[in-house]
Amino acid sequence: MQTLLITSPTEANIAKAADIISNGGLVVMPTETVYGLGANALDKNAVTNVYKAKGRPMDNPLIVHLATPEDAELYAYTSENFYKLAKRFMPGPLTVILPKKDIIPYEVTCGLDTVAIRVPSNEIAHKLIELSGCPIAAPSANLSGKPSPTSFKHVVEDMNGRVDAIIDGGKCDVGVESTVIILKGNSAEILRPGLITYEDLAKVIPDITINEAVKNQCTTANPASPGMKYRHYAPSSPVFLVDGGDEETIEFFKEKQQNENCGILCFDEDAKHLSANNLLTFGGHFDEQKQAHELFDMLRRFDSMPVDKIYARLPSDKGVGLAVYNRLIRAAGFTIIKANKTQE
Repeated sequence: MQTLLITSPTEANIAKAADIISNGGLVVMPTETVYGLGANALDKNAVTNVYKAKGRPMDNPLIVHLATPEDAELYAYTSENFYKLAKRFMPGPLTVILPKKDIIPYEVTCGLDTVAIRVPSNEIAHKLIELSGCPIAAPSANLSGKPSPTSFKHVVEDMNGRVDAIIDGGKCDVGVESTVIILKGNSAEILRPGLITYEDLAKVIPDITINEAVKNQCTTANPASPGMKYRHYAPSSPVFLVDGGDEETIEFFKEKQQNENCGILCFDEDAKHLSANNLLTFGGHFDEQKQAHELFDMLRRFDSMPVDKIYARLPSDKGVGLAVYNRLIRAAGFTIIKANKTQE
């Protein structure tokens, strides 16, 4: 397949991409979170081709992207709490899971009776949805299991020749996927953390919890949200998370750099204490938004380095840090090493 690379996202060029969507094709679009691999959510064949292009398991549901929160009425059964959340956070990096209407095909929800709804704030994505005249089902535009793409370069690496078009929207603002919550009457549960945090959501829906699979391996056969069940976000080399205080973690990294062919992913403050060889930083110790913004780019950079394994600092599991923690622990296959021990 020859992929049209749209490097100038003018309205005329976005209209070309919209025609591809409306005619059953696949288009990679930028969003504020990560790049998404989009198809007409009402077209079963197009949605099936999304799974094929990514190599994505067919039991991992997709998010449906809409132009306005009110459009959700066409595809799902909304509620007062949905509109409270929409008023505060949409458009933006929040996905809400709602009971679906029959118009949404099996392939989008993997047979679930719910559908994930999002209204992106990225202007290119918003215009593409409007001009397509249909809801767009879109997972992240990476090969399944790899770090999600946050730049045009990333998606060209993964999707050139697999999709009909790729739109260049520069680097994504957020860097990790949207927060996903499911509404349960007057309560809610976070299934995937993102830039919109537990603390943010609790101001709108006080009765909110965090699903245990956010920090642990999912045991549900048919999870309601993307990103819960499988190992995700992983570079080619195995990742090990390192848990410990600053001094002992730095000493751990030093020992590994001296004795192993490894990469190190650490906080900005750590770098001055370590060899620069195969070393990447992803933000300050307490700069969780920068960590989120840089994480996937840094993980992908390790693929161009001659390393056998990667050791990464364990981030905070509070606020936006929980989103970084969630992505890294999945990239590491839930492997955490204590810094005061040198054996995996």
